[in-house]
Amino acid sequence: MVALRGKEIDAFLARPDAGRPIILLYGPDAGLVRERADALIASSVDDPNDPFSLVRLDGDELSAEPSRLVDEAMTVPLFGGRRAIRVRAGSRSFAGGIETLAEMNVKDCRIVIEAGELRPESPLRKACERAKTAVAIGCYPDTERDLARLMDDELRIANLRIAQDARAALMSFLGGDRQASRNELRKLTLYAHGKGEVTLDDVMAVVADASELKLDPIVDGAFAGRPDIVETEFAKAMIAGTYPGVIISAAQRQAAWLHKSALAIADGQPASAVLDGGFPRLHFSRKPAVETALRNFSVAKLAAVIEQLATAALDTRKQSMLAAAIAQRTLMAIAANAKRRG
Repeated sequence: MVALRGKEIDAFLARPDAGRPIILLYGPDAGLVRERADALIASSVDDPNDPFSLVRLDGDELSAEPSRLVDEAMTVPLFGGRRAIRVRAGSRSFAGGIETLAEMNVKDCRIVIEAGELRPESPLRKACERAKTAVAIGCYPDTERDLARLMDDELRIANLRIAQDARAALMSFLGGDRQASRNELRKLTLYAHGKGEVTLDDVMAVVADASELKLDPIVDGAFAGRPDIVETEFAKAMIAGTYPGVIISAAQRQAAWLHKSALAIADGQPASAVLDGGFPRLHFSRKPAVETALRNFSVAKLAAVIEQLATAALDTRKQSMLAAAIAQRTLMAIAANAKRRG
């Protein structure tokens, strides 16, 4: 069984084994799947733009004729050189082609297959894990350690340092999709170019605004007791490819901010002063929803919501295939709870 884990993945990607030319990349982090596929293709051919060097195939089309994969892999280039085949797996199986190809002597051709989440019993995953000439690599949302390494790599390339508070804030905005995280980091390093050090203001100006823009309506709708808004905006976020765990993280930050604000109001501070004096500064368009949230939730209820969201965050990581259902159910529960008094 050839299913790589942890450091084995990094070692294989740095120096792919020629004896295992069939590589399956699968998992919920589509950005990481694409990034690893791009790297493997780049190391497999001299020119990825040459149609004679790189062949692109659709998995659903292959399912009707799996032998085509074998034909393409065994084709000898007219002018020699290395070749690669990039397959985008769909809903239909072409595992038969993989099983046949795995028994053949493939020379100077790498087959890279990109797929979404696959169950252990998936024919495609089983075929690649069983074959001696294939390898299966799971691509899951980055851990805190992965994000720290990604952040350090991008900052080092840009010759930048980062303040400790900026680092902590930035970490909370990343994750879920490797490519999206890397894009945000590169946007930040471009913004801070020439400054020497990335500050909290830089992070809030660049990454926070982009990360929160599409999530605010979902989170505000939940705490304002508007399940209709939660349902509509959550569906939009899923269509846009937003990782559900990112939405839960945004809700956690909002719950913590609301809890802190509710405590301040309970101590006698005017609500207007609390809303105007927070950091990051609350956008005027969100004030009505936040004011409603503070009326809906007491300090005790917000503490319970914080625990509820922490459980949801853990569950989305443990059960990535159910992450969307877990996140939506939690947010809808918060919206229902907002309407209850006491």
